Amino acid sequence: MVDVVVNRQWVLGRRPVGALRDKDFELRSVPVPVPGPGEALIRVHWLGIDPTQRGWLNEADNYIDAVPVGAVMRGSGVGRVVRSNDPDCPVGSWVAGMVGWQDYVVRSAGGLFGLNVVPEGVPPTSMLSLFGAPGLTAYFGMTDIGRPEPGQTVLVSAAAGVTGSIAGQIAKVLGCTVIGIAGGPDKCLWITEHAGLDAAIDYKHDDIDACLARLAPNGVDVFFDGVGGRILEHGLAHLACRARVVLAGAISSGYQGADPACGPRNYMRLALDRARMEGFIFLDYLDRFPEAFTALRDWQAQGAITIAETVSSGLESAPSALRAVFEGRNLGKQLVKIAES
Repeated sequence: MVDVVVNRQWVLGRRPVGALRDKDFELRSVPVPVPGPGEALIRVHWLGIDPTQRGWLNEADNYIDAVPVGAVMRGSGVGRVVRSNDPDCPVGSWVAGMVGWQDYVVRSAGGLFGLNVVPEGVPPTSMLSLFGAPGLTAYFGMTDIGRPEPGQTVLVSAAAGVTGSIAGQIAKVLGCTVIGIAGGPDKCLWITEHAGLDAAIDYKHDDIDACLARLAPNGVDVFFDGVGGRILEHGLAHLACRARVVLAGAISSGYQGADPACGPRNYMRLALDRARMEGFIFLDYLDRFPEAFTALRDWQAQGAITIAETVSSGLESAPSALRAVFEGRNLGKQLVKIAES
């Protein structure tokens, strides 16, 4: 049965300028949609919050179209079927995909940006982290762009975030020494004690260059960077010969649709160290998604990958939760819980 009489939706009220604010969105209530032939009504339970969502609010070029002003805020999530006219999606099934910031959504088809039934035995929220964009970004960025070899040294920034923590744990599985950069003692403790990385650097309090000189005296072979800015410059200053730099994100920019104030001033280290810096989007690897899912599932089953989650409660908290990932207030995957399971 439907458990609320209206469908609450966060819509984009205006394009944000600078840091995201609550008043950039509007919370509206509309009737709960009615599924048509071959469709199913989904009660959304969890929203997944990722930094890339801020970039979708800009008119600037991105890998996916901007969210139109007045439209429901785009976002991934998982929910449960409460009414169905689709035999392949029975009542009670969990589905995952682009649900948007709302209580209810109608599923009419699957596909890449559709809503797909969660495989048996997979925790629904894992579809937003390990088996979603963060896990796929970590997998292909590390294995295909970084290509670490056993015994090499890997540096990961934003290592307490969901993508960085998965990337670091993949490097450990592949036999590397892994150094993580994170903000604050609690996050640094988590990446060594729980994620199993070999060392942590607290960018808020540590001398990053001194730490890298001590921890990676022969240089860094792979640098998986999700931060950009000064952190990228620190990493470039400590590359080994023929190192690989993986550009997975630039959260220090705030994804505000303009070039950041500073870039890698020391980019010539790439030439002097015969290194390579490469960007990518996980969508480049659609044909290899099954390979990634299998590897990530197996590594998790072996206990080699653990995921932290930070949970905000209530649909009302979604804008604040998106701000939190830019303010360093989350550990691991930022989720919003909007309904009881």
